[in-house]
Amino acid sequence: MTELLTAALMRAIERAAIESGEVTGLDLMERAGRGVVEAVFEEWPELAKAPHRAVVLCGPGNNGGDGFVVARLLKDWGWEVEVFLYGDPTKLPPDARANYERWRKMGEVGAIEDAPRFAHEADLFVDALFGTGLAWPLEGAALTWVTDREADPNAQAKTVAVDIPSGLCSDSGRELGHNGATVLASLTVSFHAVKLGHYLQWGPFKCGRTVVADIGLRADMPRDRVRVVDASHSKFFDKADGAHKYTHGHALILSGGAGRTGAARLAARGALRIGAGLVTLGVPGSAQMEVACQITALMLRRVEDGEALAGALEDERLNALCLGPGMGMERARDLVPVAVRAQRAPYVVLDADALTAFADDPEALFAMLHDKCVLTPHGGEFARLFPDIAEKLHAPAVNGPAYSKVDATREAARRAGCVVLFKGPDTVIAAPDGRCSINSAQYERAAPWLATAGAGDVLAGFIAGLLARGLAPMQAAETAAWLHVEAARAFGPGLIAEDLPEMLPTVLRDLGL
Repeated sequence: MTELLTAALMRAIERAAIESGEVTGLDLMERAGRGVVEAVFEEWPELAKAPHRAVVLCGPGNNGGDGFVVARLLKDWGWEVEVFLYGDPTKLPPDARANYERWRKMGEVGAIEDAPRFAHEADLFVDALFGTGLAWPLEGAALTWVTDREADPNAQAKTVAVDIPSGLCSDSGRELGHNGATVLASLTVSFHAVKLGHYLQWGPFKCGRTVVADIGLRADMPRDRVRVVDASHSKFFDKADGAHKYTHGHALILSGGAGRTGAARLAARGALRIGAGLVTLGVPGSAQMEVACQITALMLRRVEDGEALAGALEDERLNALCLGPGMGMERARDLVPVAVRAQRAPYVVLDADALTAFADDPEALFAMLHDKCVLTPHGGEFARLFPDIAEKLHAPAVNGPAYSKVDATREAARRAGCVVLFKGPDTVIAAPDGRCSINSAQYERAAPWLATAGAGDVLAGFIAGLLARGLAPMQAAETAAWLHVEAARAFGPGLIAEDLPEMLPTVLRDLGL
């Protein structure tokens, strides 16, 4: 998996390397600037052919020092380069000041107030105003420049951000301040590793394409790192020779009443397609005929109320439940306590109505939960279960590092005592012990077709199916979320929720399974 860093962790890694004598700050700055130029030429090969014109905006910190290196390297390449500084050159950090002086031997440094800001005025704009350490909103001349630049219809064209677009919090992907002014880049070059802000909230939109430049630091990562989910769990999908259906688990999906069974049927189909050996739909009597007319490979059992569910759970082969999709509030309030308090606790996925049914008293739900549960809220459901956490997440990000979706999901998982999957293009998955990952449907994995009714129900079914197969809750949530996006991308435009389970064979075959 790809590891993501906070600004503080990145500074600690750099500081450790410098203090050990492995590298100097000037070395790192030189490598960073060279990494930006190489990335620019790889992204736009036509720019490697001089002459071109660049406008480089340098800020008051080490990010500005990287910008001076970029300017010098482009000048050496034969470019016409204009450099503009926001701040007092005498107050630059030592390494940035050294690169400022090196540039001054080659060219002038103007004030940012005089910097060109419209796409037709340069072939390349380099945003080296503020990097990962930005802790306050843009202001003054920097704010004016960025605001004017955003007003240009072609603002994104040929704009490269050094580490992260200025104005964006690198720990949260949130725009700092009430004005929401952030550089809109078409290319962002991060150093050593991507940061949380490249994947959260506004990050993917503001960053354009994000690449990582190697600046020679060690690959050691802290234990509390956040990772981007990838295909590394695909090894769990093989089925052993000689196995039978119960070897791969039995999932029970609880549905709502007549006319409300579609969501549960979607979840059940997802659980079956992802490899659960047996999947049963538990329905009230009013929906029994409706469901029987709609299913073939799925099993059917009448589950009228909590007492009937308790009877179903006496089957020791049943090891995973999914409650919520289309269930209805009253039925959810009746069945959820029975499911999560079962004497022989199965794995339990709670989605949709199973979450909203406890919006009036979330603590009552949390008191029942255990570490074999997975909650799958979207933004609205999350706010109903964790209103104080959601309030912090949605409050204006006045200073950095801002409270992030990662912070929110980790806090929610600790409070609930189980895995929480907080849905969105930047789906965040966290466990009570602090483990956390992001399943990103962004950049080259964008899957806008998932914005369709029922897609979340299928995801809940995927998770239940993987839990039935024996994956641990965190692993099941990560794997299901990744496959959910891959199935949507494999189908493409025109996707409806019913298509997602049917694309799994194609996705799994492409993984070599």
